[in-house]
Amino acid sequence: MKFSAKDSKEAIVSRFSHHVSSGKADFFTSVGIDFVFGRRQGPFVWDVTGTKRLINCHCNGGVFNLGHSNPKIVQTLKESLDELDIGNHHLISEQRAELAERLAELTPGDLSYTVFGVGGGEAIDLAIKLARGFTGKLKIISASGGYHGHTGYALASGDEQYRRPFGPQPQGFVQVPFNDKKSLVREIDENTVAVIFETIPATYGMPIPTDDFFPFVRELCTKYGALMIMDEVQTGLGRTGRLWGIEHFGVVPDIMVIGKGLSGGIYPMSATCFRPELETFFNKNPFIHISTYGGAEVGCPVALAVLEESSRPEFLAHVRNLARIFAKGFDELKKKHPEILVGLRQLGLMMGIEMVNEHCGPFMSKACYDNGVLSVYANNDTRISQLLPPLIIDNDLAHEILERIDKSLDTTKQLLNLC
Repeated sequence: MKFSAKDSKEAIVSRFSHHVSSGKADFFTSVGIDFVFGRRQGPFVWDVTGTKRLINCHCNGGVFNLGHSNPKIVQTLKESLDELDIGNHHLISEQRAELAERLAELTPGDLSYTVFGVGGGEAIDLAIKLARGFTGKLKIISASGGYHGHTGYALASGDEQYRRPFGPQPQGFVQVPFNDKKSLVREIDENTVAVIFETIPATYGMPIPTDDFFPFVRELCTKYGALMIMDEVQTGLGRTGRLWGIEHFGVVPDIMVIGKGLSGGIYPMSATCFRPELETFFNKNPFIHISTYGGAEVGCPVALAVLEESSRPEFLAHVRNLARIFAKGFDELKKKHPEILVGLRQLGLMMGIEMVNEHCGPFMSKACYDNGVLSVYANNDTRISQLLPPLIIDNDLAHEILERIDKSLDTTKQLLNLC
């Protein structure tokens, strides 16, 4: 049975506009990016017409770390479907237990318990619920400009622009600038439940924290009896050259949230991992949090296959080698394009192209698209274009991406009269 390219692109766009989102259809059509996913394989996606191919350097924030239609991941799901289905979230599950045990082996320190969800926002909600339930306190500190999802407590902990249209938000949420130790010291106190940060805030333009920032956060949380929650939804699973981004900073959080890439791009899966003492809250209240599809049994083997691939030393070494190629390439591009390119914000393949003003990101997104690269700007700092290639690309494709970025910078300079 055929599932894509069943109709003309015009008909698809019209149907999407009338029944899914007229705003998205209008926006993408107006800016000339009316791309509809058709065939997809590895690092590439083709328009439904088959006439345009993009190198996917957006990866849906890390969903496609292992590329599109990764053969090992696809085969695992096919085999899983022969035996398993969603399961029943009320009952004990062999598959969830096996996946949680593997996460306990791979996550930092003693994060030995896991509750599963479907998406990152749901997993963040659970992390905050657990922190409040365990401590009995209210105050949550997060980063201004950050993003943790569009649901409930995740929305409340994110940037104001995502919360404002929906009226009053839950009490107790305050924000401080990211990587600002003095502001955090002023805000944290004995009433603080938790401090939650993305290891690298992608939507805020991927600022790289100083080496001492997260150790300082850990020290403050311990001092005031607050929990340290790390959002690894985008930085986890090898994106930074280590399995978890927080490993670069040598600290162990109390709660760590994983999502996106855990799906393998095939089956939705997120995880909230936490220390054993926090599990005492669920021991007393085992049915206080439920997720009908969280940790669906048919998806657990997929997540296990993702963990197996992402944790291989050879795989992580490959990511670090690619990171060196991009670092060197952007050093050369900076010399070639001093009028527009400030530099590359980078930790592994978590990369943000920093440019001279807030107009650059949107124009760069269109220029990249025209030059065969799918890359989007950081919504909370539009000077930055996100660059998140699949972690499975080879050296030749890394160099090709750099060549296409070179052309895109030329195009953007012309559009903005920066030549």
